[in-house]
Amino acid sequence: MKIKFVVASAVALLLSAHTFANDITGKWLQIDDKTGTSKAILEIRKDPNNIYTAKIIKVTPRPGYVPQEKCKDCPAPYTNQPILGMDVLKGLKNVSENNYDGGRVIDPLTGKIYSAKAKLNNTGKRLTLRGYIGISAIGRSQTWIRQE
Repeated sequence: MKIKFVVASAVALLLSAHTFANDITGKWLQIDDKTGTSKAILEIRKDPNNIYTAKIIKVTPRPGYVPQEKCKDCPAPYTNQPILGMDVLKGLKNVSENNYDGGRVIDPLTGKIYSAKAKLNNTGKRLTLRGYIGISAIGRSQTWIRQE
């Protein structure tokens, strides 16, 4: 009887650890791929259909940079929308362990919309988001760092 309980407990623990490793919900610090400095803090949430969306919850100050308040050159429905609170990543789905695909990401500074995919590292602390047009080999990657 005790052996069954121990085995069941171990299985439950492994399953919960696996679920956490794949969970990208929460707050993330976005690192600029060109300068290496932080750009913003985003919050990723998951809807009941297991689709992930991320919104900007804080624009981080950078030396010599005046943050843009609105998405000026963005297509509808983003046109003139405040950047703070904007859903910049939509439609991301978990396709395999620690891999996500099928998303769309908007750069609120340029108004360009890209296809998006992401990979969570094994510790669950870094998310590499890749934005691209056409094929992912031609695109840019950003690192997002999980905020505790």
